[in-house]
Amino acid sequence: MVICGIKLTHDGSIALIDGNKLVLSYEIEKLNNNERYSAFTLGLNEIYALLGSYANKIDMIVFDGWTPDQVVTIRLGDKDVPVKLAGYGSFAPRQNIMERKTFSLEGPMKLDYASYQHVAGHISSAYCSSPFAARGEDAYVLVWDGGMFPQLFYYNNKTNVVDSIGILFFIVGNIYGIFSQHFPPFDKTAKDLNSELSVPGKVMAYIAFGTLQEELLPIFEAAYNNIDKKDMNFALLFSKEVKEQAKKYNFSDQDILHTFHVFIENLLVEKLAELVKENGVKSSNICLAGGCALNIKWNSAVRDIAVFEEVWVPPFPNDSGSALGAACCEMIHATGNNFLDWNVYAGPAVIDDFAHEGWRRSEASIEDLARLLYEEHEPVVFINDRAEMGPRALGNRSILAPANDPGMKKVLNKIKGREDYRPVAPICLEEDAPEIFEPGIRDPYMLFDHLVKESWLDRVPAICHLDKTARLQTVGPNDNPTIYALLTAYKQLSGLPLLCNTSANHKGRGFFPNISSVIEWGEVNYIWSEGYLYEKINKIEFKELLSRRRQPSV
Repeated sequence: MVICGIKLTHDGSIALIDGNKLVLSYEIEKLNNNERYSAFTLGLNEIYALLGSYANKIDMIVFDGWTPDQVVTIRLGDKDVPVKLAGYGSFAPRQNIMERKTFSLEGPMKLDYASYQHVAGHISSAYCSSPFAARGEDAYVLVWDGGMFPQLFYYNNKTNVVDSIGILFFIVGNIYGIFSQHFPPFDKTAKDLNSELSVPGKVMAYIAFGTLQEELLPIFEAAYNNIDKKDMNFALLFSKEVKEQAKKYNFSDQDILHTFHVFIENLLVEKLAELVKENGVKSSNICLAGGCALNIKWNSAVRDIAVFEEVWVPPFPNDSGSALGAACCEMIHATGNNFLDWNVYAGPAVIDDFAHEGWRRSEASIEDLARLLYEEHEPVVFINDRAEMGPRALGNRSILAPANDPGMKKVLNKIKGREDYRPVAPICLEEDAPEIFEPGIRDPYMLFDHLVKESWLDRVPAICHLDKTARLQTVGPNDNPTIYALLTAYKQLSGLPLLCNTSANHKGRGFFPNISSVIEWGEVNYIWSEGYLYEKINKIEFKELLSRRRQPSV
């Protein structure tokens, strides 16, 4: 059975499953340098063109659900046709969480389709992609999204029944961004406050400037206890109350933001552990889904809860995985199968459209690229094969650079137009990670927090955040063989088993889809793609920001 899943609202995407195998998952932002978080903009003809030979093999189209008060459309022919969708599922009841609804689109051509609640898509994308589904095991699934309270579910592998265990606490996921916009440097006027999707990631980095202030915790607790938590304006009311009370003390904005993060983290850990124990700890497995599962510090805190032996976070926990989630819902309904055979590199293939003066192209092996990184000691855009799913660059749409110069983080943030405090992630050989990081365990999708060991802080300063942590990506031989070979070759030259890794994209846009986009961006001297090196003839000079050049061979 061939199923096509579509997410129409922000983080629009399309996914295709054949049987139980993922064929593709394309986010709209990763096509044509579209803006980050773009809604679905493809018309029916464009969908068919994108799907190629699969276009005439589709058995069912499935749409991700959304809030009913928002009118959502799709282009059929020359008309934008309203689409009826299953709901959001903010208060998913104990029954019918996975309820399937069917509708018809009336336009130039009739189209019958199915739709599942938005929360059902999060549950299915997380569970079906998990090692628990692969092993035939039950698991808890915690979903905490921008428009819902954190809600715990239990997935029964044999029956495909999903039970709602309960809500952890009444705080909508968008509070992280809303609260932060009441304090510099994220502050907005009351009329400009919004749920801007890029803010939480920046805040997660910025809180390293602050420290936990125990005296602030009672202020957060009082605001949490005294405000009606079922009010969807709770985030605003909570933020105003805390800001007003905090004026009585001399706390820095950084300390307030840091302590807020800890307050929410403590609440999450405490309530999750309580709810699982009340449920009788039916499983030691848990999946995390929804936008809040991109918070690596919270994920790590959940992993440390004693009742869980294994925590799974897919590389697409936010709405970038919602088209896939809708398709997984239909796969479960139609076939009874709940295991998805998938690979994270299921995005669009790189487009080689090189035809630019001022650049030259030559064949270059992975070993050649490793030596260039070692000898030239500057960033290289690495775009290869198919793009990764989800918001994190995992090697195939990355800017890679040596990590042994403290100035490299400045270089990377400068060429990307980012704030200086933003961290740069390490991409590291899996077998070497435990020597450098704590815990340093397998983390192929960059979704947990790791501490850089003291003995390595001066050796790889570019990947060390202000709090001495790193958002590590480990690479094993089967995760990404090309990147694994590059890291292995670079280690042989430098003695270092890792490189800096940050996403390759225009500011505010999705990953570069082609060679010409990188060249037009023009912020690096080298691009490597599919066995070719593209080199700028008139070089950019990075020496003023870098202090270390070539290191002795090992």
